[in-house]
Amino acid sequence: MEAGVSNDRKGSPAAAAEEESVIMRKSTPPPFLVKTYKAVEDPATDDVISWNGDGTAFVVWQTAEFAKDVLPTLFKHCNFSSFVRQLNTYGFRKVATTRWEFCNNKFQKGEKEKLCEIRRRKAWTSNKQRVAEASEHHELDEDQRSSSSNSSSSEYNTLVDQNKRLKEENGALISELASMKNKCRELLDLVAKCGKKSSKEEEVDERPKLFGVRLEVEGERERKRKRGENNQEINETATFLLSQSCKMKVKEEKAIIRF
Repeated sequence: MEAGVSNDRKGSPAAAAEEESVIMRKSTPPPFLVKTYKAVEDPATDDVISWNGDGTAFVVWQTAEFAKDVLPTLFKHCNFSSFVRQLNTYGFRKVATTRWEFCNNKFQKGEKEKLCEIRRRKAWTSNKQRVAEASEHHELDEDQRSSSSNSSSSEYNTLVDQNKRLKEENGALISELASMKNKCRELLDLVAKCGKKSSKEEEVDERPKLFGVRLEVEGERERKRKRGENNQEINETATFLLSQSCKMKVKEEKAIIRF
């Protein structure tokens, strides 16, 4: 009777559906493996992650860049330690001591159809595996700390170089401002001298008088014309000095801000 009940259960629609579901799961590779295989195969990321020389394992060449640029596009995190733990649960082994190279006999180049044969482990069964995982995590932490230290050192050197360059540019601007001030002072002195000379010429009027009235002498109109031209040159010089003074002020303000 019990045997009859057992046979009824096996032949029931629920049992058939469950069996079909199990078969489907076995024929479909886990998403984690599919995404990882895709990242390894992508030629655009070969400088970060790629196959080893014979295609029997893959290597994460740059862990920091992999965590920052590749992991977020595949999974909902950017934690390289979590990625390594996932590999361990699927039976991957770290096969090199000098780089992050992972191997699984059914995860190889050109054999994507074997991914469905890889199964996730339900629990750790030996202390050796726990010790190996702890060792890998410790090595990962050391690698990340070293990467972070190198990054900080590089940023510091960049800031020092930028500060040195800004100081040099500021010194050049200060020197240029001093030179412009000297030229402006010389031009102002020249304009002042020309103005005094013109005033004296206007004050001295040596034309002869007839019954108290100044007479127009030959060449007087020419002298007046030249005097007018001189005054125009003085005005133009003054305008030029004013514009140069404004430019100097702007440069000085920029130099102070940049410094």
